[in-house]
Amino acid sequence: MLQEFFNYDNPVWRFIGKFFDIFLLNILWMVCCILVVTAGAATTAVYYVTMKLVRDEDGSTIRQYFKSFKENFKQATAIWLILLAVLAVIGFDLYFAVMLPSETPYRTVMMAVFVGFAVIWSAISLYVAPLQATFYNPVKRTIFNAFFISIRHFPATLGMLVIDWAIPLTAFMAAAFLQPVIFIFGFPLVAFLNSFVMVGIFQRYMPKENHEEQEDQEEV
Repeated sequence: MLQEFFNYDNPVWRFIGKFFDIFLLNILWMVCCILVVTAGAATTAVYYVTMKLVRDEDGSTIRQYFKSFKENFKQATAIWLILLAVLAVIGFDLYFAVMLPSETPYRTVMMAVFVGFAVIWSAISLYVAPLQATFYNPVKRTIFNAFFISIRHFPATLGMLVIDWAIPLTAFMAAAFLQPVIFIFGFPLVAFLNSFVMVGIFQRYMPKENHEEQEDQEEV
C-alpha cells in the first residue's frame, strides 16, 4: 500500500505535481512579463503548458514554456500590442465619458457603449493566447476566431470571465493567510482553470485526423 502511495504515477502525486508546475509557471511568467511588451508571448506560453497539464501530457514545464515562448513570440507580441492599443483607446474614451457632467445628454449611453466595448475586449483577450498556443493562424484570423468563439460559446466565456475576476478580487479581499497562497500561483492558476474549458472547446475545432498530434499547432 505504501509502495502504491509513493508511486509518482499515483493520482495524488500527479495532482500535487501539477500545482508545482503552476507555481513554476508563475515564476517564469512574471520574469518574462517584466518588459511588458513580452507579456503576450509569456501568456501564450503559459496556456501552452496549462492545456498540456489538463490533457495529462508529460513533458518538462520549463522546456515546453520556452519552446512556445520562442515559437509564438513575434505573432503573440503583435496581437498583444494591438489589444493593448485598443484597451488604451477604450480606457481613454470611458474616462472621458465618466468625467462628463452628469447632466450632459447621452452620458449614460456613452458609458454603456464603452463598457460594452470593454467586455468585448475582455472576451477576445480571454481566447487569443490559448488560440495562439494551439492553432496556427495569421494575426487577423486569430483575433477574429477569438471573437467568434467567445460569442459562440458565450456561457463558457461568461463563466471564465467571472472566475478570472473573482480570483484577484478574492486575493484582495481574502484573509491575510490566503493572499500569499494566491500570489504564489498567480495568473497561471487562472490559466489552468480556464484551460479545462478551453481544451473542451478547442477539441471541436481540431481536425479529426490530427487529434493524436495536439502538441503540434494546426490551422483552424
